[in-house]
Amino acid sequence: MSALGDLLRLYSYVLLLRVILSWFPPSSSQGALATVQLWLFKMTEPVLGPIRRKLPPMGGLDLSPMLLLIVLQVVAQALA
Repeated sequence: MSALGDLLRLYSYVLLLRVILSWFPPSSSQGALATVQLWLFKMTEPVLGPIRRKLPPMGGLDLSPMLLLIVLQVVAQALA
């Protein structure tokens, strides 16, 4: 696989980790967790934000990570 494909896979893992950690609200007693969540937010929000604004409201569900993961998989397959 190409270097770009590897980067897409790595970004997919970062995105999945953001989704999983979003289930745990950050608190001041969990400094390391809050730092990781902030870092993941900064890495993914520039891509997720525009997608989120284009998607219609889904009753409180944020489907932008799922859509982005699908797009990343399609692009990675096209590069393979």
